[in-house]
Amino acid sequence: MSYHKKNRPVYLNLLKIRLPIGGVVSITHRVTGVLLVLLLPVSVYLLQVAVDSESGFNRLAALFSTLPARVVMLFCLWLFVQHFFSGLRHLLLDLDIGISKAAARGGAWLTVAGSLLAVVLLAFGLLR
Repeated sequence: MSYHKKNRPVYLNLLKIRLPIGGVVSITHRVTGVLLVLLLPVSVYLLQVAVDSESGFNRLAALFSTLPARVVMLFCLWLFVQHFFSGLRHLLLDLDIGISKAAARGGAWLTVAGSLLAVVLLAFGLLR
């Protein structure tokens, strides 16, 4: 007896699959978490340079006053804020708060909007 699935896709293009916003936020949460963990050694090193000596602090202050460094810092802030808001959303879902389809979708959009709003507000302070 041969086993055949007739409705099985031959080619699955992952770029054409449209995930719901909840799926996008969930994947973004995982990606931002990985990037934050990978940035942790760099952050610890920069902290050590800053507290090691006054000249190290002054070098980092000069580096972070440049526009490219501020843009990188803004991206790192977005990573943290998006991961934080997505984590809060996941915690609420684990507590069965906002578990309905409409509430979950609204919560996902709220995390995206909240993180973008927080980054825009932080950008005014960082890029001025």
